[in-house]
Amino acid sequence: MFNSRVYPILVPLQSALVLCMDVGFSMSNSSPGEESPFDLSKKVIQKFVQRQVFAETKDEVALVLFGTDATKNPLEQDEQYQNIVVHRHLMVPDFDLLEEIEHQIQPEGQQADWLDALVVCMDLLQKETQGKKCDRLNIVLLTDLCTQVSPDKLEVIIENLKQAEITLQFFLPFPVEDAEEGHGDGEQRDPGHPGAGKGLSREQQSGLEMVKHIMLSLDEEDGLNEVYTFRNAIEQLRMFKRIERRPMAWPCQLTVGSSLSIRIVGYKAVTEEKLKKMWITVDAQSNQREDVKKETVYCLDDDNETEVQKEDIIQGFRYGSDIVPFSKVDQEQMKYKHDGKSFAVLGFTKQNLVLRHQFMGSQVVKIFPPKDDEHAGVALSALIRALDELKMVAIVRYAYDRRSNPQVGAAFPCIKQTYECLIYVQLPFMEDLRPFAFPSLENNKKICPSETQLSAVDSFIDSMMLEEKDENGELIDLLKPHHIPNPAFQRHFQCLHHRAVNPGAPLPPLEPWLQAKLDRPEVIKERCQASLEEIKRKFPLTEVEKKKKLKTSAQIFGKDSKEASAEKGKEDEAEEEYNLADIAEGSVTSVGSVDPARDFRTLLKQKSLPFGEACQQLTHRIEQLLSNKNTQYYMKSITCIQAFKEQSVKMANADLYNSYLQSLKRSIPSRGLEVFWDLLVQDGVTLISSEEVSGSLISKNEANEFLKAEEIKQEAAAPQAEDTGDVDDLLDMM
Repeated sequence: MFNSRVYPILVPLQSALVLCMDVGFSMSNSSPGEESPFDLSKKVIQKFVQRQVFAETKDEVALVLFGTDATKNPLEQDEQYQNIVVHRHLMVPDFDLLEEIEHQIQPEGQQADWLDALVVCMDLLQKETQGKKCDRLNIVLLTDLCTQVSPDKLEVIIENLKQAEITLQFFLPFPVEDAEEGHGDGEQRDPGHPGAGKGLSREQQSGLEMVKHIMLSLDEEDGLNEVYTFRNAIEQLRMFKRIERRPMAWPCQLTVGSSLSIRIVGYKAVTEEKLKKMWITVDAQSNQREDVKKETVYCLDDDNETEVQKEDIIQGFRYGSDIVPFSKVDQEQMKYKHDGKSFAVLGFTKQNLVLRHQFMGSQVVKIFPPKDDEHAGVALSALIRALDELKMVAIVRYAYDRRSNPQVGAAFPCIKQTYECLIYVQLPFMEDLRPFAFPSLENNKKICPSETQLSAVDSFIDSMMLEEKDENGELIDLLKPHHIPNPAFQRHFQCLHHRAVNPGAPLPPLEPWLQAKLDRPEVIKERCQASLEEIKRKFPLTEVEKKKKLKTSAQIFGKDSKEASAEKGKEDEAEEEYNLADIAEGSVTSVGSVDPARDFRTLLKQKSLPFGEACQQLTHRIEQLLSNKNTQYYMKSITCIQAFKEQSVKMANADLYNSYLQSLKRSIPSRGLEVFWDLLVQDGVTLISSEEVSGSLISKNEANEFLKAEEIKQEAAAPQAEDTGDVDDLLDMM
C-alpha cells in the first residue's frame, strides 16, 4: 500500500523580526567588575545580526531603540510614545547594520516605557509586512525592567499580539527563577549565578510580573521558556548559523533493465558546505573596485617580446621534451558523450560487500517518487522494501545531466516512520583505488619494539579514549562532533565581522570558547599524564653525535681502489640508519627520469649495479635533461651532477666524473648551453681534485681554474652543426 511521505519544502517563507533594545541610563548600571546590561544586550543583538548576515538568509530585521534622548517613530503625538526611535526599518540585515550597532548605538540619558516600545514594534511589523508572505512575525525585547510601566493597556496589547500572531521573546539581565524565589530590595542572589548582585527593585518586580502575565497569556505551558538572560543568549548565539540551502528537485527515470522504468525525484541530503567567497580586487588606498584596471597581454619568449593576439593562442601540454597542442575543438571531441541524466540499475549486491571506506564524492542524494504519481510511489516502495528485507543494495549508473560525467554508486534502502527513500552514495572506479603495500616494520631488528614498550603504548592509547562512564556506569562520548562547529567557518566569519566594523585594527585572537572546543578535554589531559611519563621512560631519547670521518689508508697510501671501495661500503653499511622513506620507495632497478639523483644514490647503496654502469645511466639522463633548454631542467641536471660527484668521492673513483665534466664543458658552445654553465658555476660544481680523492690527476688549482670561462674567439664563419661527439664517446667508453 502506498504510504504518505514527507517531501522537502522547496520555497521557504521569510520571517520578519524586530529587535527592541533599551538604551536608557539604568542599563549602564553594573556592579564593579561586571559588564553592564547595556553591554550584554548589545552583544546579543550583534551576535544575532552576525548570524543572519553570514547565513545569507532572506529574513528581514528591524531595530527599535527606547530610552533615547530623541524621539522618532510613527506613533509620536500628544506627548505619547516619547524617547523611542525606529533606528532601522524592516530589511535584510547587512554589514551596514553591524557597523551601526558597533559605532552608533550608545547608552543615553532617558527612560522610556517598554510597553510603549512594544506597541511601536507591533505597529511597525503590521504596516511593513503588508503584502509580504511571512511565515513568522517576532519581537525580541531587551531591557532591565527598571522603568515604571502603566498596566492600563496591557490586556489590549496581549489581544492584539494574539490576533496578529506575533510571537514575543524577552531578554533580561536576571533569570526568572531567581525572581520567583522572592528576592527583594537589598537581598543578595547567588554570587556564582550570571547576573548576581543586588536584589530586584520594585519597578523590576512589577515589570517582571507583567512579563510573566504576557508570556503565560500567549502560551500557558511554554510561555516562560521564551524569557532568556543576556548571558545565556550570548552563549547560544556565539556560534555562527549554518548556511541554509534550498534543495533543488532532480527529476529522472529509475530504470531496471530495458522494460522497467520508475519516475523518481532526487534531492541532495548531504553536501560539502563551502564558504561563499566573493573576493574582488580593489585599490589598497581607495578600496574602490573601479580604480583597478586589468590588462592581459600575451608575448612570445623572444628578444623582442613580440605581442600575440589571444585568438592566436591554444593550450599545449608538455610530453617529454615536446609540446603537444590541444585546442578547444580537441577538448570537445575528447569529452565523453552520453544520453543525459540517468539513474540506471546495473545490478544488486549484499550490503556488507559495500564497505564504508569505499564511499566517495561530496554529496548524498535521497531518491523519492514524484508527489503526484501514486503508481511510481507503489513501485519504488516495493523496490525499497525488497532491498531492505534481503539486506541488499542496488549498484546504479548516475549521471546528473548531459554535461557531467557518469558515476557508479550504491542505492541503499531507507525506511523511516514518515517516509521511504533510496540513499545514493558514489563508489570508486577501478582506477580510483590505490592499494599500497609496505614492508613489515618487524623485519628490522634495530627498531623492533619490546613487550614493555608495546604495553606502554597500549596503555597510552587506552588513556586517550574519548569516552567515560556516567553515573549509571554506561559509556558516554566526551567529544560530540555534532556540537562542534566548523572552526574554519567560525574564524572566517569572526575576522570578516571584525574587519568590517574595525577596518584599521589588527585581527582579533581566536575566541576563547572556540579554543576550548578544540582543546583536549581536561579529563583526557589528567588521565594520560601517567602513560606519557611511562612512554618517556620506555623510549629514551639520546643525542647522537656523528663521528668525523677519518681518512682511510687507501686515501693516504693509495691502496687499490676496489679494496678501498669494499672497506668504504662496509663502513657505510655499519653507519646506515633506518629510514622509512627508503622502505616506502621500494626497489630501484635503474636511474629513472622522475628523480634520477635519488635513484643513482639508491642503486649504489643497494649495490645492485656496478659503479660504471650506474654512472652511464646517470649521464644518459643528464643528456636527456639538457636537451630541454629550460631552467627547470638545468637545475635538475645540476642536482644529478652533484650526486655524481658526491658518490664518486665516496667510491674514491674520480676518473669517470672528471672525464664527463671535461667533455661536457667542451660541448657547451656548440650546444648553446651557456645559461646552464653559468648556473653550474654559481653552484661551484667543479672537478674532483687529488685532495678529495687520492687517485685523481687534477690538482686543487686546476679544479678551481676549471670553472673560469674560456675566451673563445668569434670568427665570421658559418655556425657549425651541433657536435656531441665527446659526450657520446664517453658514454660508449663507460
